[in-house]
Amino acid sequence: METMTLTRAEVDDLAEHLSAISARIPLQTIRSKRAYKTATAAMNALLDAGGADESNPLSALVSLLGELIADYEDAHSSPKTISPADMLRFLMDQHGLSQGDLPEVGSQGVVSEILNGKRDLNVRQIRLLSERFGVGPQAFV
Repeated sequence: METMTLTRAEVDDLAEHLSAISARIPLQTIRSKRAYKTATAAMNALLDAGGADESNPLSALVSLLGELIADYEDAHSSPKTISPADMLRFLMDQHGLSQGDLPEVGSQGVVSEILNGKRDLNVRQIRLLSERFGVGPQAFV
C-alpha cells in the first residue's frame, strides 16, 4: 500500500473545505429522522446540480451521501413481507430452476399450484427447500 503524506498547509486546506461542505451536507452516519431528512434534501439538491453524472465533480459526494442514506434506510425500515410463493419464485429465478427441478417439493404440477397460490408449502417442503437454498425456514412462512 502506498503511503500518503500531506503538508500542514494541505491539511489546513482540506479541513477548511471539509468544514464548508459539512456545514451543508451531512457526511457522517445518519442517526435520526431529522438528519435523514437533511441528507435526502441535500442529495436531491446535489442531483439537481448534476451530481448524477459521473463526470461531474459532485458525483463522489452523491455516492457517499447515497451510501449513508441507504445505511439509515436499511437500519430503520421494516422488512418487506414476501409470500412463500414469491420467495420460492425468486430463489428459482436466482438458481435458474424450472418447476420440474424441485423434486423435494413434488411434481411440476404441485410446484405450479404453490407458485399460483392454490396450495401452501407444508413443513416438510419448507425444511427441504431451506436446506437446498441455504435460507432459514422463516423465508417460506
